[in-house]
Amino acid sequence: MRILRPYLYLLPCVGLLGLFIYWPIVYSAWLSIHQTNILNGRSRYVGFDNYLELFGSDQFHHSLWVTFLLMLVSVPPRLILALALAHLLRESHAFARMLRGIYFLPYVTSSVAISVIWSWMFNTDIGFINLTLGAIGIGKVPWLQDVNLALVAVGIVAIWKQLGYDTLLFIAGLNAIPDDYYEAARIDRAGRWRRFRDITFPLVAPTTLFLLVVSVIDSFQIFTLVNVITRGGPANGTDVLMNFLYYLSFTLFDISTGSALAVLLFLGLVAITLAKLAFARDKVNYDLS
Repeated sequence: MRILRPYLYLLPCVGLLGLFIYWPIVYSAWLSIHQTNILNGRSRYVGFDNYLELFGSDQFHHSLWVTFLLMLVSVPPRLILALALAHLLRESHAFARMLRGIYFLPYVTSSVAISVIWSWMFNTDIGFINLTLGAIGIGKVPWLQDVNLALVAVGIVAIWKQLGYDTLLFIAGLNAIPDDYYEAARIDRAGRWRRFRDITFPLVAPTTLFLLVVSVIDSFQIFTLVNVITRGGPANGTDVLMNFLYYLSFTLFDISTGSALAVLLFLGLVAITLAKLAFARDKVNYDLS
């Protein structure tokens, strides 16, 4: 009994994970190889037909491309801004601690509330952003009416929401670097840029790699921001994969093809994560010694 006791403590967590994480994955995989009528619950085995239908769909290719563009728009600026902000906020005085809380606040705020507020801010006529630009002589910008600008607008909101989380992890990574390295560099008369290039950047690489993987996964899972701010428009300019999945599953009620897309998304993210970890295995340093 003593041997089994630790496993008994784990049972509730394992049960909840199995019920809400692993079982939906397995059930989605089963749905993806069946054609299911959600009205009468009948299913028939169709093999990989749902996957072939997806690969032949122009809308799937378009959504994949839009998601890739959104990743390019949001991920690099997000990491660069977070690292710069972490440098500014790593000091432990009271003002820096207050700013950390302010920057972290969007991360714990409801995505729906954030999306509604930013929709107002991006409003062409009465939005705060255009009113501010107007005050310095810049004309009205159709943030949510232009195909390209709408994607940029969604990217800005995505960056703003996650910036506090990334900054907090970068601060932890920077604080873990021993001061001895910087003292030795100062004795060698190394400037700020050289200290950043030769000490800070290599030793913060594990944090950077982790945040890179997480941010790429986040960019492929963006749904609420797109659905509330643009609903995939204008002209499908922000129709990301998750929005297409929602359209298939809950507008067309084609739950089988939607499940096939969910499985492809899952496998794609796993492949990207493993590829990045394998590529960075020899590039990431945990110690300069």
